[in-house]
Amino acid sequence: MESGADAAAHLRGTIVGALSGAISIAAHGLGGGSAFPRDEAVVLLVAASAVVGAAVASARARRGPLVLLALMLAAGQGIGHFTLTLSSEHAHGLELTPQMLAAHAAATVVGVALIRAAERALSSVAGSVLRVVVAVLSAPPVPDLPRWTPTVVRRLDPTITRVVRAAGGTRGPPALSW
Repeated sequence: MESGADAAAHLRGTIVGALSGAISIAAHGLGGGSAFPRDEAVVLLVAASAVVGAAVASARARRGPLVLLALMLAAGQGIGHFTLTLSSEHAHGLELTPQMLAAHAAATVVGVALIRAAERALSSVAGSVLRVVVAVLSAPPVPDLPRWTPTVVRRLDPTITRVVRAAGGTRGPPALSW
């Protein structure tokens, strides 16, 4: 099981990498590029997003972690945009319009807020309960071993005749015969 800081760093890296790729595809489609990039472009974008996520997961900032997170998220979007531009069939260049910059800035602010909320949830009680539930559910199943059960060898059927024989006869006053 990972420590809380390691789990938060992995979560942060994963989210930054995924957001960088997703925002790059959305911005590329809205900016006039293909809404559905070619396979080669997607492979390059996934690789670039993974590198960005790994870099964010390994980065440690003692002062200004939000600034570093925002810079890494913005850099990830830039790398994703550059990757899609290089691998696209049309050459629209790397022009950054004011609308595109505003959209990327807004996406960066929203992304940082979402990442910080996820980190807080991970470090809270709900996060620790979630980690335990995931650990239990992801554990390998225990094989069903046959358990010992007692086997009945002889059945005791307490009928009246057995009870009478075991007690030595009927007990009670003798019957009157006339």
